Amino acid sequence: MQFFFEVLVGGLLSGVMYSLVALGFVLIYKASGVFNFAQGAMVFFAALTCVGLRDLGMPLWVAAIITVGVMVVLGLLIEKFVLRPLVAQPEISLFMATIGLTFVIEGLAQIIWGSGVRKLELGVEDMPLEWLMDKTGMAVSQFDLLAALVAAVLVAGLAVFFSKTKVGRALRAVADDHQAALAVGIPLQQIWGIVWAVAGFVALVAGLLWGARNGVQFSLTSLALKALPVLILGGFTSVPGAIVGGLIIGASEKLAEVYLGPFVKGGIEGWFPYVLALGVLLIRPEGLFGEKIIRRI
Repeated sequence: MQFFFEVLVGGLLSGVMYSLVALGFVLIYKASGVFNFAQGAMVFFAALTCVGLRDLGMPLWVAAIITVGVMVVLGLLIEKFVLRPLVAQPEISLFMATIGLTFVIEGLAQIIWGSGVRKLELGVEDMPLEWLMDKTGMAVSQFDLLAALVAAVLVAGLAVFFSKTKVGRALRAVADDHQAALAVGIPLQQIWGIVWAVAGFVALVAGLLWGARNGVQFSLTSLALKALPVLILGGFTSVPGAIVGGLIIGASEKLAEVYLGPFVKGGIEGWFPYVLALGVLLIRPEGLFGEKIIRRI
């Protein structure tokens, strides 16, 4: 039972990391209906920019602040030059544009900073908490715990932003009905710009945490695919759904690897989340927290 809880807690904390990536997708999809396939590339670009600035001799906190500005500008540029010209175009056109944007961002990051693997240290090592191990015998990573706390603060901040601020209320109105929002005077393009800027900031947080764990390298772009089961499970329009979906995916893949892996010769952790997401699609296509869409013909 102790081993079970150790695997479960480790999976939940890893799931929080997936949720950070999924949040970027949710923010953009909620406001504009665009599935931003380039979110993984934005995570890579943010992490590589931060570590590149740090290698130039800047303290980590200074590099992080500058990278926030870079990601905000990048988000605004994407909204202006990619999303805005495609307003009122078919959704598939927007989706294909974000796929092309993925390769542009990946190439730009490597042209500026190079393609080598970079080491990123945040001052917290990926080691078990000694006091928790002494009391319970469970090995829980202090880095994963830090990531969970960062994600909790970020989600709480976004929840307050969406529910209490004027911009947040305008964003929810835009998400519900673009045309109605325009009719009451909500500046649609400004709202989209803000959302892309916030998504850029979320990409930076996710990039720093994942980069510190696995190294800042090209494989960070594949986080977009890893976050897909989280989005399917939680719903493409729900911020709480991204968190709950991440926790479920993180816990289930670890438990499946430990308890089901021996029966299928291992490797189940890589594909089990997609099987789980497929099951959810068959039962509830909008996800656990997504809004159910009723179409009348």
